[in-house]
Amino acid sequence: MSTDTAPAYVTKGKAFDRDMNYIPDRITAEPGRSRDPWSGAELDVRTWPVEPGRYRLVAAKACPWATRSIIVRQLLGLEDVISLGTPGPTHDANSWTFDLDPDGVDPVLGIHRLQEAFFNRIPDYPRGITVPAVVDVATRQVVTNDFPWITHDFFFEWRDHHREDAPDLWPADLRDEMEKVMRRVFTEVNNGVYRCGFAGSQEAYDEAYERLWTAMDWLEERLADRRYLMGEAITEADVRLFTTLVRFDAVYHGHFKCNRNKLTEMPNLWGYSRDLYQTPGFGENTDFDEIKAHYYVTHSDINPSQVIPRGPDTSVWSTPHGRG
Repeated sequence: MSTDTAPAYVTKGKAFDRDMNYIPDRITAEPGRSRDPWSGAELDVRTWPVEPGRYRLVAAKACPWATRSIIVRQLLGLEDVISLGTPGPTHDANSWTFDLDPDGVDPVLGIHRLQEAFFNRIPDYPRGITVPAVVDVATRQVVTNDFPWITHDFFFEWRDHHREDAPDLWPADLRDEMEKVMRRVFTEVNNGVYRCGFAGSQEAYDEAYERLWTAMDWLEERLADRRYLMGEAITEADVRLFTTLVRFDAVYHGHFKCNRNKLTEMPNLWGYSRDLYQTPGFGENTDFDEIKAHYYVTHSDINPSQVIPRGPDTSVWSTPHGRG
């Protein structure tokens, strides 16, 4: 991909501000029901019915927001219920493309670009074409790309199709605390690394850097006396944090200038990350080659040469984590 077709991510003189306006539709078990799970308030969004085989999750393994949906889909045993399409790691300013498939065409949807599914639903869709996205197979129309709700609804709305031993990713007695933890992880870590990498001024970078490392130190301390973020069992909070941590040394440390120290130099976070990586559903859905290609090639305004670094050594992810 040439630099003249790459999207621009950095605005000179500006802090990075993520556009969180997505297609808000949801897939629900009860027709017409869309409520906030905590307040119970009705949500003004269109709902689609839960129907096995009807939808395709389009999610690139290069993208952390998309990878969380792939991991949750597998943890819950939804592989035979919701199919998976995986775009390639690089894309231009217009759309994710299916470079990994024969002839560059998704074998189920029959499209070259994810953009086509968005345009089938909303002609001239004005926002970014993002993954993960759930697509209605029959009409080849995007249903939603609202990534926090996608994994939430995989758990709550597709319960009848979970495998029998699926983990309880949203324990009822922990949800209030978990929501606070996930909010901080999102704003300070998941999005925090992007605020560092896409900062358009020294002041914006310095502020983002301080916020990120304050949160990383908080996580290091939190994981000193518990195996996972919420205790002794994996929850959605762990999935959301993992997809950032697994990219940290390979991408965020250098490419995004998050370089106070490496993940491997934080004993609790490093052991925790390897613990998750070695858990079925996590490591097998982590592709370091795709991750590095995505960031170092697509972000040509940060890395104009588009040279992809050969390191770091990823074999260390399989070493004993000591957190059993």
